[in-house]
Amino acid sequence: MGFFVAHEHISYNRTMRTVGIDEVGRGCWAGPVVAGAVLLHQPVEGLRDSKVLTAKKRVELDVRIRANGEVGLGWVWPEEIHEIGLTEAVRLAMRRALAEITTQYDEVIIDGNSNYLPDVVGSRALIKADDLVPAVSAASIAAKVARDTYMQQIAAEYPAYGFEKHVGYGTAAHIAALELHGVTPLHRLTYKPIIRIMEQAA
Repeated sequence: MGFFVAHEHISYNRTMRTVGIDEVGRGCWAGPVVAGAVLLHQPVEGLRDSKVLTAKKRVELDVRIRANGEVGLGWVWPEEIHEIGLTEAVRLAMRRALAEITTQYDEVIIDGNSNYLPDVVGSRALIKADDLVPAVSAASIAAKVARDTYMQQIAAEYPAYGFEKHVGYGTAAHIAALELHGVTPLHRLTYKPIIRIMEQAA
């Protein structure tokens, strides 16, 4: 029963109803942390870690994931990250995502380490689960598509920052925009690069 890892291969009991959870946006300087939780009712071909897929492929798979499973999304906003810290923000995003899964399940697998495990019986953490466990891959994709879509939409309110391109990560273009225009309400004020830029502008 359950998962075991050996020589980078994974085997699991396919009769178990597994909810996969993964988050995106943890390393971003701006925007929310978003977690996805997915319970697949039918297999979806082509699932991988969202980071190794093209944007077009992620969107295509997101449609198929939603047609063949149940998807929950958990959003934690910059002001919450500022208040509770990043580790707890990731935990909160995962809890919020899992709360949206209403179908009964047997176990919960999250990508990463046990620091972020939700307080749920049968939950476990697995390194590289986003590329090994289909439900976790699906959660990675669903969260990435949702967050990228939000950042592309909010970019219209902050056209000078290029959020539609870097989606909040610390690129050279993002740094240049921050140095020229300052921080926005989307920025995570407790992050060291943001603090440094604010100090330089003071």
